[in-house]
Amino acid sequence: MIRLILILLLCLATPLVAQEEKKKSKKSKPVAAKTKQDDSKETKQKKKPKKAKAKADDKKSDKTDEDKDGEAENGKGDKDAKSKKEKPLDTGMLAGALKFRSVGPAFMSGRIGDIAIDQKNPNTWYVAVASGGVWKTTNAGTTFKPIFDGQKSYSIGCVTVDPNSSNTVWVGTGENNGGRHIGFGDGVYVSHDSGKSWKSKGLEKSEHISKILVDPRDSNVVFAASQGPLWSPGGERGLYRSEDGGDSWDLVLSKGEYTGVTDVVMDPKNPDILYAATHQRHRNVWAIINCGPETAIHKSTDGGKTWKQLGGGLPGGDLGKISLQVSPQDSNYVYATIELPNRKGGFWVSSNKGASWSKTSDFVSGGTGPHYYQELWADPHRFGVLYQANNSLVRSTDNGKTWNSIEGRYKHVDNHAVAFHPTDKDFVCVGCDGGVYRSYDFAETWLFCPNLPITQFYKVSVDNDYPFYNIAGGTQDNNSQYGPSRTADRGGIRNWDWIKTIGGDGHDTAIDPEDPNIIYAESQQGNLNRYDRKTGESVSIQPKPGKGQESFRFNWDSPILISPHDHKRLYFASQHLHRSDDRGDSWKTISPDLSRNRNRYELPTMGRVWSIDAAYDLYAMSQHGNITSVAESPLVEGLLYVGTDDGLIQVSEDGGENWRKVDRIFDVPEYFFVNDIKADLHDPDTVYACLDDHKTGDYKPYVVKSTDRGKTWSLMTGNLPEKHICWRIVQDHERADLFFLATEFGIFCTLDAGEQWFKLRGGLPTISFRDLEIQKRENDLVGASFGRSFYVLDDYSLLRDATPELFDSKFHMFPIRRTFWYSPKDTIGGSKGYMGDSVYVASNPEYGAVFNYYIKNDFKSKKSKRKKKEAELKKAGKDIPIPSVEELREEDEEQAPRYIVKISDAAGTLVAKRDLSSSTGIHRTSWNLRYQGFSRRGGPMVAPGTYSAEAFRVADGEEESLGDAVEFEVESIVDPTLEMQDRGELIAFLQEAGLMSNKVSAASSVLSERDDQIGSLISTIRNHPKGTPDLVKKATEFKERLADYRLKINGDDIKSELWMMAEPGIRSRVSSGLFGGMRGTYGITKAAKEQYEIGVEQFEEIEEDLFKLLDEELEAFEDEVDEAGIPWTPGRDLPE
Repeated sequence: MIRLILILLLCLATPLVAQEEKKKSKKSKPVAAKTKQDDSKETKQKKKPKKAKAKADDKKSDKTDEDKDGEAENGKGDKDAKSKKEKPLDTGMLAGALKFRSVGPAFMSGRIGDIAIDQKNPNTWYVAVASGGVWKTTNAGTTFKPIFDGQKSYSIGCVTVDPNSSNTVWVGTGENNGGRHIGFGDGVYVSHDSGKSWKSKGLEKSEHISKILVDPRDSNVVFAASQGPLWSPGGERGLYRSEDGGDSWDLVLSKGEYTGVTDVVMDPKNPDILYAATHQRHRNVWAIINCGPETAIHKSTDGGKTWKQLGGGLPGGDLGKISLQVSPQDSNYVYATIELPNRKGGFWVSSNKGASWSKTSDFVSGGTGPHYYQELWADPHRFGVLYQANNSLVRSTDNGKTWNSIEGRYKHVDNHAVAFHPTDKDFVCVGCDGGVYRSYDFAETWLFCPNLPITQFYKVSVDNDYPFYNIAGGTQDNNSQYGPSRTADRGGIRNWDWIKTIGGDGHDTAIDPEDPNIIYAESQQGNLNRYDRKTGESVSIQPKPGKGQESFRFNWDSPILISPHDHKRLYFASQHLHRSDDRGDSWKTISPDLSRNRNRYELPTMGRVWSIDAAYDLYAMSQHGNITSVAESPLVEGLLYVGTDDGLIQVSEDGGENWRKVDRIFDVPEYFFVNDIKADLHDPDTVYACLDDHKTGDYKPYVVKSTDRGKTWSLMTGNLPEKHICWRIVQDHERADLFFLATEFGIFCTLDAGEQWFKLRGGLPTISFRDLEIQKRENDLVGASFGRSFYVLDDYSLLRDATPELFDSKFHMFPIRRTFWYSPKDTIGGSKGYMGDSVYVASNPEYGAVFNYYIKNDFKSKKSKRKKKEAELKKAGKDIPIPSVEELREEDEEQAPRYIVKISDAAGTLVAKRDLSSSTGIHRTSWNLRYQGFSRRGGPMVAPGTYSAEAFRVADGEEESLGDAVEFEVESIVDPTLEMQDRGELIAFLQEAGLMSNKVSAASSVLSERDDQIGSLISTIRNHPKGTPDLVKKATEFKERLADYRLKINGDDIKSELWMMAEPGIRSRVSSGLFGGMRGTYGITKAAKEQYEIGVEQFEEIEEDLFKLLDEELEAFEDEVDEAGIPWTPGRDLPE
């Protein structure tokens, strides 16, 4: 009996390899209508796997109807373009199955719009990220989490905590500055549960909310300062007041169609007194005018119902952006920082509640320009201490007379937000272009929050580095950055895995496809550099005009392209196209001026042409009339396309010798901005472009296509939603009608060349994506978000197989990507080591082989069928029959079908199996590249080579094959210092060691159980009338013998508990051999193998006597106990 128990235990722990050998004669039941199976005795595992490979051009799918998820993002589908007989593709299922992975980085973070510290709980902060939603910390910045991701807007202007209730948080969407790159919002939101849920409160046409105030006496009274649209007139702009918590709004302060309210403040001693600043501005592609006569300071003394413009010493004429503050200590003092034309301005103070003003300083925000900063804060703890946003954060301690930088050497510049602690007077929290900083010593030193992945990336590029490719891109004021798409570290991707390639506003980046050490990176205005990753050196390679040649007009974000025909050839653009054939060491201009070359001063702003002396702010403005995108056909060398910022596409079919102009495209505004132009990867005559007119206030998506090299064009926007500016389009390199589109509010995909689009939502917040690139070797889609750093969609190749017919099948295993073979590192001990909770870590993709599969499970349980029938009867008002006890028992005992995947090696030997999901849909699972069943603690890594995966449906004891096995490669990327052992020999040894380890473990378990059973038996004998001293003595001797064997197998527990050195037990020695060889790629050491051999020898010495004791002697003694009439105890045979 005991030997039978041991055999059973061993069977349970026997490796799958050994188990499968015993099943060689059994056959799996094939699926009807699948590949016909041979009637021979050959097992499923030994049949030749089918090499699965997605086809490129012959798998064009049908267009979708208006899917249940409102494709594309509740956009309108083309109802007339589809035959009713055609089956729609379930794009909702596809969109839900594909999950993006955030890879960071966070080491330079991103621009902050506002910070609100809960004054009742100062460990709680709300951070309004300029282009990345709202983030919350409840531990004073140690960790953050996003709380606004599901809303319609990502651009945030302000955040306010209700002073009466910390649970109520107000958010104004649309950033409050006049930068060239800002996103727009859709009004005001409120949360009454500390950010867990949100409700829109209107003002959807405001686009930019500057500030929200809540009356400290009544939370229903709310003020919303709306700056209004930046790019166009009108909209909802001005100061709005609500008396019902935002359910309705009254416009209480309004000026002209270009004038909104940029600031509003409340007297801390009398909430009926408020001050507001109007601001007249307009920006377009060519200019920004940030001043006007309608800019002014206004005051209300009746709780904001009526307003009066202030004068009394304030400047007149055209004014720019104004920020206001009232002294928290003495509300007679009102402060104003005021922009004047031509980047001038100053600081004004009133000591009598705005009745009169005096100028105390000429200081005005500099850097990019006052339109980008110009915000003011009064220290709540010290009278006369003021902070002003600026390129460098400045502070005054004398009521605004003098201003000094408190920026600090190790803090990022360009400041936008300051917040204070309610009781700690030395605490200052600052938000800038580089994220969030806090100081605990009155701004003497700064502590960075390194865990906000909110970088604004303009562009992305990927290299072909092996084994893991890298991602690079340019950012808004956070340099150009470069880092890994994944690491070999089990912890993931950390901030220190990233480097800077160039400073400033980083923009376009290109990486040599044949040498990943050569990176071309640029900062604003065409400052192009070649970076050597090996040396860390950067060389300027910007094209320069020759003698007598006009200056080059580079766009703020100038395009760079590496020719697909020669990796040493570069194209770079100003108003001309420049070419280098030696990696930028020398340049040749190969085009005339390809722009319209209009004079920006002759173009209208605010609806008219202004004097050249008007209040233009062009300091950080891009040049106008230049090339913004370049493409070369990968199929035809010298077939070039360029797009400009002023409504032109130019085509050359001879490498730049001659150019053909496209200046009008039907259904597209005349002076479009070319965000992107791409030559088709499969057809030499086809080209695509993303066009943009949002800088006139037109946010419509414009994606166009030409099939005749740019002579004629047509829209391919399909069912794209309104207000989705299109930034970038990329085409799959295998399936010609598969595209991805980067838009202002996410990434869209089409499987029919743009007739129908659907939004990819998995793993993504509401965010703008400004660029996309496909890493072709890995079939990864990499996205540059403008406010949430980089995202990767790992192996999107399943989309190539997506057809309506696929979803009619019972099961489909998609092609399996090549898998890297290595042992993950543990460099710092876990994902964050012992470095604290603030360490930022982005996840790697799943380790091992990843299986994507579709399953259609039409199984309905007996219980679900009964419930459905009962529901129908109840709805019809009929009696519901009561099921019998037998029927209920059958329901309870019914087993649902199980789905599994079996992984086999090239010889057909089963190495592992995994459970699969049984729910209908597309799923993903992974295998960790280890043998299964060597021990209860896992198995060793398989050898590199060819493997296959085959899925089965298991029901009623039968295995039903769900299709041909799909083959994949396991490829070693290990480059060890010491030579690895022969994997085949190692596996053979570990199989033997696994069996021995299982045998020893089983013996240990049985000994432990028998020891407990004998202990129970001794107690029963002692207490029973028929128990004798002789039986007790024999039972005690057996217990002592069992303990002796346990000591030999497990070691001396008593010595171990006393921290005394003890000889290793058999189990420990055997395990050292097994687990020493299983852990990684090297193999087993001689010392570990010697320990194993000693353990085996010791076990063999006791094995025969041990089994004799368990199988014969103990059973004979139990028979003697039965004959004596001792009642049954656990472990003995059932009484007859």
